[in-house]
Amino acid sequence: MESEFLELEIAWFLNVLQRRIRAQFGLGTIGATESEIDMPDATDCDEPYARFVGTLGLGVEGRLVLMLTMLPLLRPSALDFLKATDSEKLQISDFGGYSAQVHKGFLPTFETALFLLCGNSLALRSNYIAYFQRGNPLFEEHWVRLEQIAPNEPITASLLQPTTDLINVLTKGYVGDPEFGPSFPAQKIETDRNWQDLVLPHETKNDIEEIISWVRHEQMVMREWRLAEKVNPGFRCLFHGPPGTGKTFTATLLGKATGRDVYRIDLSMVVSKYIGETEKNLKVVFDKAQSKGWILFFDEADALFGKRTDVSDSKDRYANQEVSYLLQRVESFDGVVILATNNRENMDKAFTRRFQVVVNFSVPNAMERLILWRTGLPAACTLAASVNLEAIAERYELTGGSIMNVVRHCALRAAVRGLPVIEEYDLVDGIRREFRKAGRILH
Repeated sequence: MESEFLELEIAWFLNVLQRRIRAQFGLGTIGATESEIDMPDATDCDEPYARFVGTLGLGVEGRLVLMLTMLPLLRPSALDFLKATDSEKLQISDFGGYSAQVHKGFLPTFETALFLLCGNSLALRSNYIAYFQRGNPLFEEHWVRLEQIAPNEPITASLLQPTTDLINVLTKGYVGDPEFGPSFPAQKIETDRNWQDLVLPHETKNDIEEIISWVRHEQMVMREWRLAEKVNPGFRCLFHGPPGTGKTFTATLLGKATGRDVYRIDLSMVVSKYIGETEKNLKVVFDKAQSKGWILFFDEADALFGKRTDVSDSKDRYANQEVSYLLQRVESFDGVVILATNNRENMDKAFTRRFQVVVNFSVPNAMERLILWRTGLPAACTLAASVNLEAIAERYELTGGSIMNVVRHCALRAAVRGLPVIEEYDLVDGIRREFRKAGRILH
C-alpha cells in the first residue's frame, strides 16, 4: 500500500479528532463543514485506499469511520492518547473504546465513532445511529462489522472491525477469494466440464434454466420492475435425488454459466454440539456471502435443515432454534442458495414451502445411461468387439457418478495392460464394484 494519500488522510482524521476532543472540553466547536477542512482529495489518485473511497462514494462521515476502523492496523499507537485523555478529564463512556488482552493500544467501538461524528449532541446522535444501520455502504456492503464484546452490552459497545475483504482491498487493491478453514467453513468449487457432460431429463433441465434466468435477469426484475417491494431477495433451490445423479456437478455448472462463484459449505466445520456455535459458524458464511452474488451450496443439507421435532428436552429446543435461525438467514440472503439432499422427505416443510425451484435428480433411464457411457468413455480408447454398450446401459441401473467411476476403473485397467482397449470384463468388474459399494448384488 502506497503511503502519500494515507499519510494525508491520517493527518486529516487526527486533526478532526483533536478538534472534537477540544470541543468536548469546551475549548471550541466543530461542525460537519469544519470536518471537511483539509480533507484530502481522493479524485484521480491511484492508491488502493483512495480508489476504495472513491468507488464507494464515501463522504466525510464514511471516511472518518473508515479511518477510525483501520487505524489500529495502519498506525496502532495513533489513538493511544485517548487513554491519557480518559485518565485526566473525560470518562471512557464519552468516547467508548476497548482495551484488549494482547493488543495494548486503543481499540475503537461504535461509541467512539459516535463521539467522533457528533460529540454529545443528542439530535445528531440519533441520526448517526440510524446512519450506521441504513445508508452507510461500509456496513451495508459488509466492509466493516460491529463485533459484540460481551452479551447484554449495548450495541454502541461493539468493536469496529474491518472484514478480511476490506483489509485485502485496501492493501492489495482487490478482494480475492476467502481462505477455506475454521474461520470460513466454505470452499469454492469449480469444474472444467460443460453442460454436454450432464445428462438430465427435460423437466430437470427446465428447472435449471429457471435458476440461470433468475441470475441473469434479477436486477431488472427486482430493481427496475420493483419486485423487491413485494418479495424477499435471493433465490432458493432444492436439489433432491440419489447420490451420483449430478447435484454437485449441476451447481458448479450453474456457477460457470452465470459467472458466479459457487461455495460448498463444509458441514463438518459448521455443525457443532455446543449451543449457539452452529448458528455462529453459519453467520460467518452468510455475512461473508451477502451482496457478493455467490451461489451457496449445502450438500447433504438435511443434516442442517432437517425436520423440527417435538420439544421433549432442552436439546430438542436448541436444535429447533438452529433450524429457525437457518430459515431466517436463507430467506434474507440476497444470493442463490442451493440445498441438496438425497431424500426430500428429510427436509423441514418450512424450508420446502419457500423454495422457488425444486429440482428432481432421478436415476437415469436406459437411454440416458447410454449417452453417459458414450460421452464418458475416453476418446483415446476403443471398445473391444465383444462389448455391447447398448445392452450394458439397458441391463445395469447406474447413476452418472457410478458410470464415471466404472469408466475410471476401465481406463486404469487398459493403461496397466498398455493398450487403449476396454474389454467387457473391465466394464463388468467395475459395475460389480459399484453395486457392492451400494449394497447391491450383480446378477
